[in-house]
Amino acid sequence: GEQAHALGLAPVLREVVTVSAEGGPEAAARSARYRAFDDALTATGAAAILLGHTLDDQAETVLLGLARGAGAASLHGMAAVSGPLRRPLLGLRRETTRLACSDQGLVPWDDPHNDDPRYSRVRVRNRVLPVLEDELGPGVAQALARTAEQLREDGDALDALALDWALELVGQDEAGHVTVDARGLAADPPALRQRIIRLVVANEFGVALSRSQTLAVAALVTDWHGQKGVDLPGVLATRRGTTLVFA
Repeated sequence: GEQAHALGLAPVLREVVTVSAEGGPEAAARSARYRAFDDALTATGAAAILLGHTLDDQAETVLLGLARGAGAASLHGMAAVSGPLRRPLLGLRRETTRLACSDQGLVPWDDPHNDDPRYSRVRVRNRVLPVLEDELGPGVAQALARTAEQLREDGDALDALALDWALELVGQDEAGHVTVDARGLAADPPALRQRIIRLVVANEFGVALSRSQTLAVAALVTDWHGQKGVDLPGVLATRRGTTLVFA
């Protein structure tokens, strides 16, 4: 806070956040931070918040997503722009940002949690990524960041196609239940079909489907043999003739 005041920045906000025990310590801490960001936006009326994530953070995010097998979306990494959040340093190495601070006589603040090996991101940062660069040569972090950017571009394009096609396939029955044309859905490539299923359930019921849940619903379309419906959180997916029904 003292450096910020010395630079003439105002207002300077410091907020102590409460981290819940739900969802693991790293996820809980992230949620607490982003709630604090929302509060800061409201308190100051700011148009955006600039975050200090670097190319190294992006590479770590991609490696963690790959290790967890959480799907292509987890390999997109962090977006340079996400609503009011901006990440202007995402194309720079962490060491470059530290050197820039040194040149300007600024002292970076190091979060002590960033050296705690109990956290998977810290182990990736301090152990895994250095080994990859030692064994495979420099440029691994940049390659991972490029991969994230390319996958994000592809993912955004597929999401846009899924939304456009969903508008053609989705309707309502007389009871007000959400319906999807199963024949149209069956004609789609798997990546598009599964995106549409996830999109419909997320938009209509506020539920984020896992891959296994998505594939179970997709089987009602591509492997239909009279099986019973699929129980999802807060909604049941069933096949009725040539129609997929969510109720």
